Amino acid sequence: MTRPVYVDPELTDVTPGALLRLSGDEARHAATVRRTRVGEQIDVVNAQGLRATITVSDVSKTELAGTVDAVVQDQPHTPRITLVQALAKGGRDEQAVETATEYGADSFIPWQAERSIVSWSDAAKARKGQSKWQATAKAAAKQSRRSWVPQVGDVVSSKTLAHHISDVVAGGGKVFVCHESATEPLVASLPAGTDEIVFIVGPEGGITDSELAMFTDAGAQVVLLGEHVLRSATAGPWAIAVIRTNA
Repeated sequence: MTRPVYVDPELTDVTPGALLRLSGDEARHAATVRRTRVGEQIDVVNAQGLRATITVSDVSKTELAGTVDAVVQDQPHTPRITLVQALAKGGRDEQAVETATEYGADSFIPWQAERSIVSWSDAAKARKGQSKWQATAKAAAKQSRRSWVPQVGDVVSSKTLAHHISDVVAGGGKVFVCHESATEPLVASLPAGTDEIVFIVGPEGGITDSELAMFTDAGAQVVLLGEHVLRSATAGPWAIAVIRTNA
């Protein structure tokens, strides 16, 4: 059985043999939810690749401590994959974040598409939505035992997204718009030697013709994911799985 993972962003300089203490919500979860016991091993990560394996020596409701057995700096994914996910109703956007994290996404950009029913129309809504996505990514990263936790960026408009596409392409990256109108399948467009890949997934109502034109003019490539039209919650994870399988 794999070791459970807990996140401590303050974890930095740690060496084997040292005493490591975990506090706050993560310690409470370990002690009360998972019922961690003395003598068990757990991993503590800093969300940026650093992983410390410890043998637990003391457990309370608010703190957990243990001796560090091993320290590893996990390397980031190559290529780095960002999922631009349109805001969607019914929690489908959060479902996409959860599954995509488990499949190997490295970052997320929330997109206020023209046909998005859900709207992060003001700053308070945007902060709340971004926080929910980040919490979802963190939980999924822990579930899949990742030491890197994907980061969620600020919500973008279609115009801002087009500028981002231009920047990625100018830097040598590839941007794919997942759309049923495409004739070129993703599996035939897999890039070789590309360090950065961005997938764009639209809302339930689809990507408008004007958005599609804007994105392709900025350098994005429209690709077909498969024989059937996928939901907004599954399209991004499917595309990421294809890349990770063939990387």
